[in-house]
Amino acid sequence: MAMSMSRISACEVSDCSYNTDKKCHTMAITVGDMSCAMCDTFTKTGMKGGDPGTIGGVGACRADNCKFNKSLECTANNILVGMHSNHADCKTFTAR
Repeated sequence: MAMSMSRISACEVSDCSYNTDKKCHTMAITVGDMSCAMCDTFTKTGMKGGDPGTIGGVGACRADNCKFNKSLECTANNILVGMHSNHADCKTFTAR
């Protein structure tokens, strides 16, 4: 059975270059590492990035202790990205 890409339902990280009106406009993000579900795609620059017609998805998940991680892919229908300890995190992360 083919997997579908989890969508980013909202992003509360307003200073990310891919964020416009609480929507992520990059094609896909990478989430985390083994210790944190951080949005590794977070970028803070003076210019806007991404495609305004695109709503981002989760291209890869490296948070191996998340219950939604299956073979480095996110199986949640959608995720929320928000701030945590001065960086962007997947707020949908749920420990196994």
